[in-house]
Amino acid sequence: NAAAEGTPLVRLGVDLPGVQLLPGETAATENPHLWMDVKYAELFVDRIATELKTVDPAHASGYDVSAAAYKQRLETLDSWVRAQIKTIPEANRRLVTFHDAFPYYAREYGITIVGVAVGSPGQDPSAGYTAQLISTIEAAGVKAIFSEAQFPAKLVDQLAAEAGCKVVANLYDDALGDPPVTSYEEVIRWDTNQLVMALR
Repeated sequence: NAAAEGTPLVRLGVDLPGVQLLPGETAATENPHLWMDVKYAELFVDRIATELKTVDPAHASGYDVSAAAYKQRLETLDSWVRAQIKTIPEANRRLVTFHDAFPYYAREYGITIVGVAVGSPGQDPSAGYTAQLISTIEAAGVKAIFSEAQFPAKLVDQLAAEAGCKVVANLYDDALGDPPVTSYEEVIRWDTNQLVMALR
């Protein structure tokens, strides 16, 4: 543990200049998944480089070079995501997710999240909420319900069966997976590809 050994930690937080939180979220909101918006990930790179230069000023120029190179890769990734999402007909850019992990991705890339299956992982929704969500899915013409690989698919399978849409249960948002999902960039590419294949 770096903190226990006295090594400073880089605290990312949500107080980065340029970050606009969604309604209802505050700096105290736990895990708002800001990084799913690649533009926000670029801001994290700046924060990391600044903090590393503070604790290791002798290598400041190296951190600047690395940060600039990685931000260029993120710019390329952001452009790629936008191009992929444009291949989905606008009417199909609606989805339901297992939990509220993709709002910043959705806002940045023009996706509408119609609803979430659970308010918080580990808490089963009420029968009334589930019935209302099924009606919402049907009314909005949602083509797919998306869930992350680490969550059980039983609930989304049930929702999809009743609402007449498909399930994509292999997204990632705050964990890596088996190859090729072994880096931040590959998480974004993987998730984008899954959305495009399901919604196009």
